[in-house]
Amino acid sequence: MQSMPLVSIICLSYNHEKFVTLALDSVLNQTYKNIELLIGDDCSPDNSADVIEKWLRNHPEIHFTRNRINRGYTKTFNSIFSKAKGDFVIDLAADDILQPDCIANQLQAFREHKDAGLVYGNMKLIDENGKELGYYYPVDDQLSAINPPNSGDVYIDIINQRHKICSVTAMMKRSMLDELGGYDETLAFEDLDIWIRGSRKYPFYFIDKILVTRRELKSSMGSIIFLKNDARVIRMNNSSYKIMRKAMRLNKSRKENKALLRRMHYEMTKALHTRHYSLFLKYIPLELKLRFF
Repeated sequence: MQSMPLVSIICLSYNHEKFVTLALDSVLNQTYKNIELLIGDDCSPDNSADVIEKWLRNHPEIHFTRNRINRGYTKTFNSIFSKAKGDFVIDLAADDILQPDCIANQLQAFREHKDAGLVYGNMKLIDENGKELGYYYPVDDQLSAINPPNSGDVYIDIINQRHKICSVTAMMKRSMLDELGGYDETLAFEDLDIWIRGSRKYPFYFIDKILVTRRELKSSMGSIIFLKNDARVIRMNNSSYKIMRKAMRLNKSRKENKALLRRMHYEMTKALHTRHYSLFLKYIPLELKLRFF
């Protein structure tokens, strides 16, 4: 690992006009300075792109992609990623804020764990108005995680849903993303698929520090996953099904199949709760295969 590797930060915006400036400023305010910032707006219907272009007047050297049609998160990310030059990559949402020493801590973790494909940490949660809501992993008085997640080979922990990575705090090794072919552009969301495919090949390591402040918005994916008869939820459910099928192909043992069953039952429950009955029926042959083959 070079002493001062280039870090590419890809900041994607969609309807983030109120928050994107804070996100971009947090990149420039890093204690680690060998950073390449690439910004994208996926045809936001609000004024996000105009706010970004105004901010860029003072930073004309920074790359900006303004989509004229909505391409979706994964396609937009991959397009910008193809232009990135860094050895390490951060996928930054335009409503999140990096702590000043975020990148320095992430790179130190990679120095300590040269085999890692991804490192990540804890984050503070705030609401739309900046009110503190707590932490992703509950902390003690010293802001250390009370029950920190495992590090190393976490594949089985991820597929059985015991292990949830705080994805917005993650730094990924460029070579891992290249090997995986970037994000799967057929999916509505990227993180679970990358965790599963990446952890099959590489160790992941947890950093017990607060790396990011995340804003919990009413429009975020996590707030809509149980809506009934919603087109966005249907697309997310279908994406989860594709990810389950891919994970089945990656599994190597009965123990891993049993672990995947636990997550699959969660996805089946979501399908029922959201009245996505046709998808629930598609899961049944997968469950039988995991149980008996």
